[in-house]
Amino acid sequence: MSIVVKKWNELAEVKAELAARDWFFATSGNLSIKVTDDPLTFLVTASGKDKRKQTDEDFLLVDAAGRPAEKTHLKPSAETLLHVEIYNRTNAGCVLHVHTVDNNLISELYAQNGEAVFSGQEIIKAFGIWEENAAVRIPIIDNYADIPTLAREFANYIHGDAGAVLIQNHGITVWGRTAFEAKKHLEAWEFLFRWQVKRLLLQRAGLPVG
Repeated sequence: MSIVVKKWNELAEVKAELAARDWFFATSGNLSIKVTDDPLTFLVTASGKDKRKQTDEDFLLVDAAGRPAEKTHLKPSAETLLHVEIYNRTNAGCVLHVHTVDNNLISELYAQNGEAVFSGQEIIKAFGIWEENAAVRIPIIDNYADIPTLAREFANYIHGDAGAVLIQNHGITVWGRTAFEAKKHLEAWEFLFRWQVKRLLLQRAGLPVG
């Protein structure tokens, strides 16, 4: 089995799991997985596809600039440049971007703070943080319509081989050293977002929550 086929299958499995969670509304979201380091190539979701379905045209191979590395009629996802910034700056092996109602609400609620902060939740251990009452922070950046501008702003928040950024009303982008790590972190962030949204609703209803 070639490395491209192996990585295709790995990314397809992740896509299927996220689709089962209904995290691909309309044709939103984009995913990628690194194939080679030198030269840098990665598989990325093709633009305009229904990611809840699996086809032979779900992904295409692109180079370090996000351009197709092979002859194809497919177009890379519009936000491939964000993936390019991550792969060129880190040793990440997988990048996942999804739009959910909860992550959009969190990005709207805390945009003026420039970040959202969560603490006291056991799920934080998914990030490799084991301190008691640990806190995690996720930056929130403006949603620039111009993708090169968005990518430049996004690049300011890439600080390691694993990380995450919220784009206001435009979803979360998570990356990790492996597809497993990226998916684990994405699931942990989405848990925190959903918990916080429900917590705020319960507080508004006057129920005794922390």
